[in-house]
Amino acid sequence: MNNYPIATILGGGGFIGRYLVRKMTEKNYQCIIPTRNAYLKGYLKTQAPPGAIEFIDFNLKNFSKIEKAIKNSDIVINLIGILFENSKQKFTNIHSDLPGLIAKCCSDSEVKKFIHISAIGANADSKSFYQKSKFAGEQKALNNFKNTIIIRPSVVCGTEDNFTNLFAKLSIAPVIPVVKKNYNFQPILVNDVASAIVKSIEIKKNEGKIYEIGGPKIISFGDMVKSILKTINKKRFVVDLPMPLAKIQAGLLGLMPKPLLTRDQCTILNEADNIVSSDHLTLKDLNIKPDDVEQAMSKWLWRFRDGGEFAKI
Repeated sequence: MNNYPIATILGGGGFIGRYLVRKMTEKNYQCIIPTRNAYLKGYLKTQAPPGAIEFIDFNLKNFSKIEKAIKNSDIVINLIGILFENSKQKFTNIHSDLPGLIAKCCSDSEVKKFIHISAIGANADSKSFYQKSKFAGEQKALNNFKNTIIIRPSVVCGTEDNFTNLFAKLSIAPVIPVVKKNYNFQPILVNDVASAIVKSIEIKKNEGKIYEIGGPKIISFGDMVKSILKTINKKRFVVDLPMPLAKIQAGLLGLMPKPLLTRDQCTILNEADNIVSSDHLTLKDLNIKPDDVEQAMSKWLWRFRDGGEFAKI
Protein backbone atom coordinates (compact mmCIF):
# COMPACT_ATOMS: atom_id res chain seq x y z
CA MET A 1 0.00 0.00 0.00
CA ASN A 2 3.05 2.30 0.23
CA ASN A 3 2.56 3.60 -3.31
CA TYR A 4 -0.93 4.84 -2.51
CA PRO A 5 -1.70 8.28 -1.04
CA ILE A 6 -2.15 8.34 2.74
CA ALA A 7 -4.96 10.06 4.63
CA THR A 8 -5.11 10.44 8.39
CA ILE A 9 -8.78 10.71 9.40
CA LEU A 10 -9.44 11.83 12.96
CA GLY A 11 -12.93 10.73 13.92
CA GLY A 12 -12.88 8.13 11.16
CA GLY A 13 -14.82 5.63 13.26
CA GLY A 14 -17.76 7.98 13.80
CA PHE A 15 -21.00 8.65 11.95
CA ILE A 16 -19.55 10.61 9.01
CA GLY A 17 -16.28 8.71 9.20
CA ARG A 18 -17.63 5.30 8.22
CA TYR A 19 -19.02 6.74 4.97
CA LEU A 20 -15.93 8.81 4.26
CA VAL A 21 -13.50 5.92 4.84
CA ARG A 22 -15.37 3.82 2.30
CA LYS A 23 -15.11 6.57 -0.32
CA MET A 24 -11.44 7.24 0.44
CA THR A 25 -10.45 3.59 0.12
CA GLU A 26 -12.37 3.44 -3.16
CA LYS A 27 -10.06 6.26 -4.29
CA ASN A 28 -7.10 4.03 -3.30
CA TYR A 29 -6.18 5.98 -0.17
CA GLN A 30 -4.53 4.21 2.71
CA CYS A 31 -6.46 5.46 5.74
CA ILE A 32 -4.88 5.92 9.16
CA ILE A 33 -7.54 6.25 11.86
CA PRO A 34 -6.66 7.37 15.38
CA THR A 35 -9.06 5.80 17.88
CA ARG A 36 -9.28 4.98 21.58
CA ASN A 37 -11.08 1.70 20.94
CA ALA A 38 -9.78 -0.01 17.81
CA TYR A 39 -11.55 -3.25 18.74
CA LEU A 40 -14.89 -1.45 18.37
CA LYS A 41 -14.05 -0.11 14.90
CA GLY A 42 -13.40 -3.43 13.17
CA TYR A 43 -16.44 -2.91 10.93
CA LEU A 44 -14.43 -0.33 8.98
CA LYS A 45 -11.97 -2.97 7.78
CA THR A 46 -14.77 -5.01 6.24
CA GLN A 47 -15.42 -2.26 3.67
CA ALA A 48 -11.87 -1.94 2.34
CA PRO A 49 -9.10 -4.10 0.86
CA PRO A 50 -6.66 -5.71 3.33
CA GLY A 51 -4.09 -3.17 4.52
CA ALA A 52 -6.09 -0.14 3.41
CA ILE A 53 -7.03 0.82 6.99
CA GLU A 54 -4.69 1.15 9.95
CA PHE A 55 -5.71 2.04 13.51
CA ILE A 56 -3.42 3.97 15.85
CA ASP A 57 -3.91 5.04 19.45
CA PHE A 58 -5.73 8.35 19.97
CA ASN A 59 -4.45 10.17 23.04
CA LEU A 60 -4.53 13.95 23.37
CA LYS A 61 -2.14 13.78 26.32
CA ASN A 62 0.39 11.95 24.16
CA PHE A 63 -0.04 13.30 20.62
CA SER A 64 3.19 11.81 19.27
CA LYS A 65 1.62 8.86 17.40
CA ILE A 66 -0.93 11.11 15.72
CA GLU A 67 1.78 13.65 14.92
CA LYS A 68 3.86 10.93 13.26
CA ALA A 69 0.86 9.77 11.21
CA ILE A 70 0.14 13.33 10.08
CA LYS A 71 3.74 13.87 9.02
CA ASN A 72 3.52 10.76 6.84
CA SER A 73 0.18 11.77 5.28
CA ASP A 74 -0.80 13.45 2.05
CA ILE A 75 -4.24 14.45 3.37
CA VAL A 76 -5.50 15.05 6.91
CA ILE A 77 -9.20 15.20 7.80
CA ASN A 78 -10.69 16.16 11.16
CA LEU A 79 -14.22 14.94 11.85
CA ILE A 80 -14.05 15.14 15.64
CA GLY A 81 -16.80 17.09 17.37
CA ILE A 82 -19.08 16.91 20.40
CA LEU A 83 -22.68 18.08 20.91
CA PHE A 84 -22.39 18.62 24.65
CA GLU A 85 -19.69 18.99 27.27
CA ASN A 86 -18.88 16.65 30.13
CA SER A 87 -16.17 16.39 32.77
CA LYS A 88 -13.65 15.01 30.26
CA GLN A 89 -14.57 16.75 27.00
CA LYS A 90 -14.92 20.51 26.65
CA PHE A 91 -15.85 22.55 23.58
CA THR A 92 -12.62 24.56 23.83
CA ASN A 93 -10.39 21.47 23.85
CA ILE A 94 -12.20 19.54 21.11
CA HIS A 95 -13.47 22.25 18.77
CA SER A 96 -10.85 24.97 19.21
CA ASP A 97 -7.51 23.66 20.48
CA LEU A 98 -7.45 20.32 18.62
CA PRO A 99 -7.92 21.76 15.07
CA GLY A 100 -5.17 24.28 15.77
CA LEU A 101 -2.83 21.55 16.95
CA ILE A 102 -3.57 19.37 13.92
CA ALA A 103 -3.06 22.30 11.54
CA LYS A 104 0.29 23.10 13.16
CA CYS A 105 1.41 19.51 12.60
CA CYS A 106 0.29 19.75 8.97
CA SER A 107 2.30 22.95 8.55
CA ASP A 108 5.42 21.23 9.86
CA SER A 109 5.06 18.39 7.35
CA GLU A 110 4.35 17.88 3.66
CA VAL A 111 0.58 17.50 4.00
CA LYS A 112 -1.15 18.76 0.85
CA LYS A 113 -4.54 19.62 2.40
CA PHE A 114 -6.20 19.66 5.81
CA ILE A 115 -9.99 19.29 5.68
CA HIS A 116 -11.63 20.47 8.90
CA ILE A 117 -15.32 19.78 9.51
CA SER A 118 -17.03 22.58 11.40
CA ALA A 119 -20.73 23.54 11.47
CA ILE A 120 -23.09 26.08 9.95
CA GLY A 121 -23.58 28.84 12.49
CA ALA A 122 -19.95 28.98 13.63
CA ASN A 123 -19.61 32.58 14.75
CA ALA A 124 -17.33 34.53 17.06
CA ASP A 125 -20.28 36.67 18.18
CA SER A 126 -22.60 33.77 18.99
CA LYS A 127 -23.86 33.41 22.56
CA SER A 128 -23.53 29.64 22.15
CA PHE A 129 -20.30 28.14 23.51
CA TYR A 130 -20.61 25.41 20.85
CA GLN A 131 -20.74 27.86 17.94
CA LYS A 132 -18.03 30.13 19.37
CA SER A 133 -15.70 27.16 19.84
CA LYS A 134 -16.39 25.96 16.29
CA PHE A 135 -15.44 29.38 14.90
CA ALA A 136 -12.32 29.56 17.06
CA GLY A 137 -11.24 26.17 15.74
CA GLU A 138 -11.72 27.30 12.15
CA GLN A 139 -9.57 30.38 12.73
CA LYS A 140 -6.78 28.44 14.41
CA ALA A 141 -6.74 25.88 11.61
CA LEU A 142 -6.69 28.53 8.87
CA ASN A 143 -4.00 30.57 10.64
CA ASN A 144 -1.76 27.59 11.40
CA PHE A 145 -1.89 25.95 7.96
CA LYS A 146 -2.55 27.81 4.72
CA ASN A 147 -3.82 24.69 2.92
CA THR A 148 -6.75 24.25 5.30
CA ILE A 149 -10.28 23.84 3.92
CA ILE A 150 -13.31 24.33 6.17
CA ILE A 151 -16.57 22.46 5.58
CA ARG A 152 -19.66 23.56 7.51
CA PRO A 153 -22.58 21.12 7.19
CA SER A 154 -26.13 21.70 8.36
CA VAL A 155 -27.82 18.86 10.30
CA VAL A 156 -26.42 15.57 8.99
CA CYS A 157 -28.86 12.67 8.56
CA GLY A 158 -28.45 9.01 7.77
CA THR A 159 -29.02 5.47 9.01
CA GLU A 160 -27.09 5.94 12.26
CA ASP A 161 -27.98 9.58 12.97
CA ASN A 162 -29.07 10.98 16.33
CA PHE A 163 -31.79 13.18 14.87
CA THR A 164 -34.34 11.31 12.74
CA ASN A 165 -33.90 8.16 14.83
CA LEU A 166 -34.41 10.08 18.07
CA PHE A 167 -37.75 11.57 17.04
CA ALA A 168 -38.89 8.26 15.59
CA LYS A 169 -38.17 6.70 19.01
CA LEU A 170 -40.06 9.52 20.74
CA SER A 171 -43.17 8.53 18.77
CA ILE A 172 -44.02 6.11 21.59
CA ALA A 173 -45.49 9.17 23.33
CA PRO A 174 -48.84 10.68 22.19
CA VAL A 175 -47.36 14.21 22.29
CA ILE A 176 -43.93 15.24 21.00
CA PRO A 177 -42.65 18.61 22.29
CA VAL A 178 -40.36 20.52 19.94
CA VAL A 179 -38.28 23.52 20.96
CA LYS A 180 -38.67 26.38 18.45
CA LYS A 181 -40.88 24.62 15.88
CA ASN A 182 -40.26 27.39 13.33
CA TYR A 183 -36.46 27.05 13.47
CA ASN A 184 -35.23 26.35 9.92
CA PHE A 185 -32.40 24.09 8.90
CA GLN A 186 -31.19 22.35 5.75
CA PRO A 187 -30.68 18.64 6.50
CA ILE A 188 -28.10 16.86 4.39
CA LEU A 189 -27.45 13.15 3.91
CA VAL A 190 -24.24 11.83 5.42
CA ASN A 191 -23.23 10.28 2.09
CA ASP A 192 -23.35 13.74 0.47
CA VAL A 193 -21.17 15.14 3.26
CA ALA A 194 -18.62 12.39 2.62
CA SER A 195 -18.73 13.13 -1.12
CA ALA A 196 -18.18 16.83 -0.40
CA ILE A 197 -15.06 16.05 1.60
CA VAL A 198 -13.64 13.89 -1.20
CA LYS A 199 -14.45 16.53 -3.82
CA SER A 200 -12.83 19.28 -1.74
CA ILE A 201 -9.64 17.21 -1.79
CA GLU A 202 -9.75 16.74 -5.55
CA ILE A 203 -10.61 20.32 -6.55
CA LYS A 204 -7.58 22.55 -7.05
CA LYS A 205 -6.88 26.03 -5.68
CA ASN A 206 -9.52 25.94 -2.94
CA GLU A 207 -7.08 26.15 -0.04
CA GLY A 208 -8.21 28.59 2.64
CA LYS A 209 -11.84 28.40 1.51
CA ILE A 210 -14.99 27.71 3.52
CA TYR A 211 -17.84 25.56 2.19
CA GLU A 212 -21.32 25.69 3.69
CA ILE A 213 -23.27 22.60 2.69
CA GLY A 214 -26.90 21.59 3.09
CA GLY A 215 -29.53 19.46 1.42
CA PRO A 216 -31.89 20.56 -1.36
CA LYS A 217 -34.65 21.71 1.03
CA ILE A 218 -34.99 24.20 3.86
CA ILE A 219 -37.46 22.87 6.41
CA SER A 220 -38.65 23.93 9.85
CA PHE A 221 -37.96 21.85 12.95
CA GLY A 222 -41.66 21.17 13.45
CA ASP A 223 -42.27 20.18 9.83
CA MET A 224 -39.28 17.84 9.88
CA VAL A 225 -40.64 16.04 12.94
CA LYS A 226 -44.04 15.75 11.21
CA SER A 227 -42.30 14.33 8.14
CA ILE A 228 -40.57 11.72 10.31
CA LEU A 229 -43.91 10.76 11.83
CA LYS A 230 -45.47 10.49 8.37
CA THR A 231 -42.60 8.28 7.24
CA ILE A 232 -43.24 5.82 10.08
CA ASN A 233 -47.02 6.10 9.64
CA LYS A 234 -47.75 7.46 13.11
CA LYS A 235 -50.04 10.29 14.11
CA ARG A 236 -48.85 12.32 17.08
CA PHE A 237 -49.38 15.84 18.38
CA VAL A 238 -46.30 17.99 17.69
CA VAL A 239 -46.38 20.94 20.10
CA ASP A 240 -44.10 23.94 20.48
CA LEU A 241 -42.24 23.86 23.79
CA PRO A 242 -41.87 27.45 25.08
CA MET A 243 -38.24 28.49 25.38
CA PRO A 244 -38.38 29.34 29.12
CA LEU A 245 -39.76 25.87 29.82
CA ALA A 246 -37.24 24.31 27.43
CA LYS A 247 -34.36 25.91 29.35
CA ILE A 248 -35.67 24.53 32.63
CA GLN A 249 -35.99 21.09 31.04
CA ALA A 250 -32.51 21.43 29.54
CA GLY A 251 -31.10 22.21 32.96
CA LEU A 252 -32.47 18.92 34.26
CA LEU A 253 -31.57 16.89 31.17
CA GLY A 254 -28.08 18.35 31.28
CA LEU A 255 -27.42 16.22 34.35
CA MET A 256 -27.73 13.06 32.24
CA PRO A 257 -24.61 11.38 30.73
CA LYS A 258 -26.05 11.93 27.24
CA PRO A 259 -28.57 14.79 27.53
CA LEU A 260 -31.35 15.05 24.93
CA LEU A 261 -31.28 18.83 25.28
CA THR A 262 -28.83 21.34 26.76
CA ARG A 263 -29.02 25.03 27.60
CA ASP A 264 -26.41 25.75 24.95
CA GLN A 265 -28.56 24.03 22.31
CA CYS A 266 -31.46 26.24 23.40
CA THR A 267 -29.19 29.22 22.79
CA ILE A 268 -28.43 27.98 19.26
CA LEU A 269 -32.15 27.60 18.51
CA ASN A 270 -32.67 31.24 19.59
CA GLU A 271 -30.12 32.47 17.06
CA ALA A 272 -29.96 32.41 13.25
CA ASP A 273 -31.45 29.54 11.22
CA ASN A 274 -29.11 26.67 10.36
CA ILE A 275 -29.10 27.16 6.60
CA VAL A 276 -26.51 27.74 3.88
CA SER A 277 -25.63 31.42 3.52
CA SER A 278 -24.45 33.29 0.44
CA ASP A 279 -21.15 34.22 2.08
CA HIS A 280 -19.17 31.09 1.22
CA LEU A 281 -18.79 28.30 -1.33
CA THR A 282 -21.48 25.60 -1.48
CA LEU A 283 -22.14 22.13 -2.89
CA LYS A 284 -22.57 23.71 -6.32
CA ASP A 285 -18.91 24.65 -6.25
CA LEU A 286 -18.14 20.97 -5.62
CA ASN A 287 -20.42 19.84 -8.48
CA ILE A 288 -22.61 17.86 -6.07
CA LYS A 289 -26.39 17.66 -6.30
CA PRO A 290 -27.59 16.50 -2.87
CA ASP A 291 -30.30 13.90 -2.39
CA ASP A 292 -33.52 14.64 -0.54
CA VAL A 293 -33.35 13.59 3.12
CA GLU A 294 -37.15 13.29 3.46
CA GLN A 295 -37.29 10.81 0.59
CA ALA A 296 -34.24 8.87 1.76
CA MET A 297 -35.09 8.45 5.43
CA SER A 298 -37.74 5.80 4.78
CA LYS A 299 -34.79 3.48 4.02
CA TRP A 300 -33.77 3.44 7.68
CA LEU A 301 -36.88 4.58 9.59
CA TRP A 302 -39.11 1.73 8.37
CA ARG A 303 -38.20 -0.25 11.49
CA PHE A 304 -40.18 2.23 13.62
CA ARG A 305 -43.43 1.51 11.78
CA ASP A 306 -45.97 -0.82 13.30
CA GLY A 307 -45.35 -3.96 11.27
CA GLY A 308 -41.88 -2.88 10.14
CA GLU A 309 -40.74 -2.82 6.52
CA PHE A 310 -43.96 -4.19 5.09
CA ALA A 311 -46.27 -1.77 6.92
CA LYS A 312 -48.46 0.40 4.76
CA ILE A 313 -47.21 3.96 4.46
